[in-house]
Amino acid sequence: MESPETVPDQGTSPDPYGTPRPRPRRGRRTTALLAGAAVLGVLAGAVTGYAVQYQRPPTPLPPLAQAELGTPELVPADGRTTARSLSANRWVRSDGDLRDLLVKKPKGARTETKADWVGPAEFAGGFERPDGMFEDMVRADFRRAATVGWSERGQIHVTVTIVQFRDDQSLEASAFAAGQQRYMGDDDWAGNNGSAIAGSTSGRTWVFDEPDRRPGYNPYYQARAVAFRGDIAMDIRYDNNAGPVPKKAFEALAKRQLELL
Repeated sequence: MESPETVPDQGTSPDPYGTPRPRPRRGRRTTALLAGAAVLGVLAGAVTGYAVQYQRPPTPLPPLAQAELGTPELVPADGRTTARSLSANRWVRSDGDLRDLLVKKPKGARTETKADWVGPAEFAGGFERPDGMFEDMVRADFRRAATVGWSERGQIHVTVTIVQFRDDQSLEASAFAAGQQRYMGDDDWAGNNGSAIAGSTSGRTWVFDEPDRRPGYNPYYQARAVAFRGDIAMDIRYDNNAGPVPKKAFEALAKRQLELL
């Protein structure tokens, strides 16, 4: 007797692997409708809440405990000035116009070089080995430099230059100053150890022991000051073709310039 033909259940449909796909459960459509209605109810409540809040006046915030933060005013250095008090305002000042940190020429002096910017190549041109100095400036991450110069009675000539480096740890400015100071005591230069600038642990001034004597020229007497503060190094050169350098006046000039940094 032949077996009756098996008729697949109308609620199933075989997949390629012979496993029937389960029937949809009863009541799923009803559950979906209820869930949709709940979502619409939540949205309607949120919209109503926003509409009510929108109509209300804003609630003012409580006042701050400290409405304004005051900035201490800059004060000139004096006998109570310390390294800590100097560094409190140093970064703000040195990030401004560097030319404003140059010392002013004395009253009655004639301007030879107005306060202006100096590029690394021009700055390096003032040294015996400009190529080497230029390379050193580039390696040291030279940022910018400014200079000013004046003369008095056609006899005294002064040039003040300040150089700023990008290194905010003062390492490059310190290295530049130390490199210049290292040879100043040699006989070919000042011939002495110089004097410390008042208020500085690293700045020094030198008044040369002997004038520079060249055939066909009057002897001229020289002085130099080198120091640094923060990321800025300073270099002051002083020539007098009429007589010896007034040591105290030159030291006072170097001190004024250093205080401006």
